Amino acid sequence: MKDLHRSHVRTLILFASLSLMIAVVSCGQKQDQTTAQTPEASPAPAAAPALTDANIAAIVVTANTADIKNGEMAKTNSKNKAVVDFAQMMITDHTSVNKQATDLVTKLNVIPEENDTSKQLASSSDATRESMRAKTGADFDKAYIDNEVAYHQAVLDMLDHTLIPSAQNAELKSLLESVRPAFVAHLDHAKKVQGSLGT
Repeated sequence: MKDLHRSHVRTLILFASLSLMIAVVSCGQKQDQTTAQTPEASPAPAAAPALTDANIAAIVVTANTADIKNGEMAKTNSKNKAVVDFAQMMITDHTSVNKQATDLVTKLNVIPEENDTSKQLASSSDATRESMRAKTGADFDKAYIDNEVAYHQAVLDMLDHTLIPSAQNAELKSLLESVRPAFVAHLDHAKKVQGSLGT
């Protein structure tokens, strides 16, 4: 359980760090504009590069793929109908979001570009799944649903504070905004299943 908790914490730290990175970039850009207006000001420190649309596409696909894999594992390992039904919904809905994202980037001629965030997200998700593999029965169900609650909250925070504000292409921004309600619904559903497992 400690390993799973560490994985949750790592995932949340990853998203918090990314949000902070974007905030620093935005602040740096504002400072650069001020510097341009007042040449006597000292130059701003170099900020981390902002996410491109190609980076965002890779993060979206990675996040959805991770939850599809989690759902597939839960369908195989769980005997709890509520957990299995939730897992199937994750597989169906996140496959649909991935298809929409892939169709859009193909239309826009944008190739998803792996980046530190997408790589860390994939690595953290793999570690969480590996930790869950050792669990069975009610322990597995609880670990899976607890992860889904934490994961969907982290993805929503990332959508709101990083991905949507950073998207340059209007259609990509619109897609991110249009899928947000599904992530809210998933989080609410996961919390309900989580509550039923706690009794």
